[in-house]
Formats: sequence, structure tokens, C-alpha cells
Amino acid sequence: MAHLTLATAEQTEAPVGTLIREWRTQRKISQMELALDIDISPRHLSFVETGRSRPSAELLMSIASQLDVPLRARNTWLLAAGYAPRYSEQGLDTARMAQAKAAVQRLLDTHDPYPGVALDRHWNVVLHNSAAAKLMSLLPPELLTPEINIFRASLHPQGFAAFTKNFAEWGSYLLQVLQRLMLSARDEAIIALVEEVHAYPNVIALKQQTPVTQATEPSLLIPCIMELHGHELSLFTTLTTFGSPRDITLHELCVELFYPADTQTEVFLKAMGA
Repeated sequence: MAHLTLATAEQTEAPVGTLIREWRTQRKISQMELALDIDISPRHLSFVETGRSRPSAELLMSIASQLDVPLRARNTWLLAAGYAPRYSEQGLDTARMAQAKAAVQRLLDTHDPYPGVALDRHWNVVLHNSAAAKLMSLLPPELLTPEINIFRASLHPQGFAAFTKNFAEWGSYLLQVLQRLMLSARDEAIIALVEEVHAYPNVIALKQQTPVTQATEPSLLIPCIMELHGHELSLFTTLTTFGSPRDITLHELCVELFYPADTQTEVFLKAMGA
């Protein structure tokens, strides 16, 4: 039986119109633009946002789709308007998720000897391949529990940042990704994570640095350049998500695959895998 995600009292105490207005404002879309996009009058949308009109569940889902609201928040909207949530949240280890989990693990294992991980909505590692396990073994114990978080592991001064030669560039990229995640997810745990990493001394120093002007032609991608065991590794990354998910866990799951950015890195990773 599907387990439907229930929002907390704090999440649902706000009227649905207020929630819509907050998301619309965050997306920087006017009432007029949104009304035209979903084919209703601006007056009707105004009434919905101010609570003078109760929207149908279909209208809520139309607005949510146009604003690209995450499935978790859509359930919150439905509950706030007095409707039942529509999207399940299956645990990754449940029987119904077995096929999807196996597909992700197969993708990660096929990617060996290059590192690959599957991440939840907070960018905690939930699945990984052998190459990623070898890299994560370099982390100190305090960054391994209760779970490995990519932002914490990569930005903490005792984590991968200690091995990252281009931390100014790579760290700035990660901070931008984390900022976008906070704005799109509106999640308290992400907000707490942002506050935590911005208190790291190396991140404080990074934010105080003057941006360096690129003297040569910039590379196509920002690599993560690490020095491990006397070898310099250069890696770029891709992010993959499920198409058309109707479950919150699958909607929030992403796969991050690292690839060698040069021949030297490719040779080293293949040798390490062997």
C-alpha cells in the first residue's frame, strides 16, 4: 500500500493562497503572467491567493506545474486546501522501489571504475559504486555519520576540500548549487546546511577572496582537481534524474556520475579499479 506523505502542522498552517503567492513571488512571476499561463482570469487567481476563493485540486496542480513546485510541496498545497495528498513517498528499500533501486545501482556499477553516487533531496548519499566508496574512505569519521552529505564532505576543511587543489573554483560552484537548492526546495534542513557550510573557515575565506580574472580561454566545464596519493586527478560531473516520477522519493533522487577530465585521471582510476 502506498504511503502518502503528510505535511507537519507547521507546513499546513499557512493558507494555500499564501503558499501559492510565496512560490509565485520566488519564481518572479506576476499574477497576470501566471493567470494567462494557466488560462484563468487574474481576478480569479487574486481571489485564490487572498483566500476569497477555494481552488479546485485540478487548479492547484495546474498552478504547481506552471511554477515547477516539487511533489512534496504539492502535497502540502493539497492538504492546506482540504484535499488528500496525491503523491506517495516510498522508501528506497521497499518492495515497490526494488526495480528503480536496482536500475540506479546497475547504472552506478556500470560506471565503475569512475565514481558514482545516488543522492536524496538533501544530497545525502543513498547508493554508491566501488570507486565512490574508495574516495569516501578518505573522509574522517565525523563526516561519515549519520550519512555522507556531498556538500558537507566536499566543503568541510577536513573533507575533500583538503585534497582539492582548485577549491576556490570548485567550492564556489558547490556553494552556488547549494544556494539554488535552498531556493528551489524551501527546506529547513537545506537552510541549516547552508548556515553550517558558510561557517566553515575555508568557506569564509573563500567568500572573502576577490574573483580571479580568467587569463586564458576558459575550459568547457569546471573540473574538481584533487591530489590523491601523489597523483593529480581532474574530474567533471553529470547529474541525472528520473523522468516523469509520481513518487516523491524518485522525484527527489538524482544520480551524480564523475568522469575523468584528462587521460592521466582515466589511467589512474582504471588502475585503482583493477
